[in-house]
Amino acid sequence: MKISGIVQRQQLGRKPQGIAAALLPFETNGRIAVEAFQNHLRAAQRAGLMNAVNMDTGYANYLSEPEKLDVLRWTREALGKDEPFVGGAYIEGQPGEIVALYRKQMDAIVEHGGIPILFQTSRLHGKSSSEKAATYKTVCGGYAHVLAFELGPMFAPNGEIFDEETFRRLMDIPEIKGIKHSSLNRTIEMERLALRDTHRPDFRIYTGNDLGINMIEYGSDYLLGLATFAAEKFAERDRLWTAGDPGYYAVSDALQYLGNVAFRKPVPAYKHSAAVFLHLAGRIPSDLTHPRNPKRPAWEGELLRDCASRLGY
Repeated sequence: MKISGIVQRQQLGRKPQGIAAALLPFETNGRIAVEAFQNHLRAAQRAGLMNAVNMDTGYANYLSEPEKLDVLRWTREALGKDEPFVGGAYIEGQPGEIVALYRKQMDAIVEHGGIPILFQTSRLHGKSSSEKAATYKTVCGGYAHVLAFELGPMFAPNGEIFDEETFRRLMDIPEIKGIKHSSLNRTIEMERLALRDTHRPDFRIYTGNDLGINMIEYGSDYLLGLATFAAEKFAERDRLWTAGDPGYYAVSDALQYLGNVAFRKPVPAYKHSAAVFLHLAGRIPSDLTHPRNPKRPAWEGELLRDCASRLGY
């Protein structure tokens, strides 16, 4: 495939690293369903995917600081002592200095054995590439493993898609080992991959494109909210791709159909779609979402039953 004069070839047989951004489920009384959440994490772990918590899928933008700490604690309890996971560091709307706010959350994530991923803050919007990179470098100094985020504004207003210079500068920060790219734009992601391949080949691009999950064919790994719907099906798809098995295409197409349904506008309502899907599957106790999250219509379940059927459930 040729993008902006660069040929990006399929990488048949490459094993992608898969991370599922975990949904935070609720009981019928509106309280967080802790046991169901922990079972959900264990199911992704058994499937072979890493878990990511306190992400957009886990309502990081709505949770209080004590609630986010509870999520970290529940995650460590569920996964066991040494299992790695990713934890979101979200500071939007909080008073204080940017670096200190990030590092406080990163410290908590690392103390629980997690890998911090830095949500963007609107307080850096409009800053120069050098200013943004300098802030990230200071934030990340001394940590062993940090991930960054490019979150399109269709997901959250604090997100932004960096220009190429900023992206390159972030790749030059040794503590940052990869970035989740959520533009929902294949062309931009292809350009990211080409830059990675020439500038820092060990740097991981985690696709966040729930409308283009086959980006793994071109060298992306993935950190997807869609993977929380059916972690075992993503793991199956990954195995088929790595083995060069043509059965990959049927599973990938069925997952993409689910993604197209669940991530339609308004995009943040995909979390309600996830709750409906997982409740239909009997994996969480209700289809409730966080009360501040956008809702899907009452007939959402009928669409998702068809998606589940295509996946063989």
